[in-house]
Amino acid sequence: MEGYCVKCKAKREIKSANEVTMKNGRKAMKGECPSCGTGMFRILGKA
Repeated sequence: MEGYCVKCKAKREIKSANEVTMKNGRKAMKGECPSCGTGMFRILGKA
């Protein structure tokens, strides 16, 4: 899964990504940037 790293300002592959469900019921991927280790978050489509 690819996401945007705010710290690197680039699209990167999300390392150790796992799917989470937000409060509003939408699904998202949560993980970390492989180069800088910053937390990454990507909102997926409606489930």
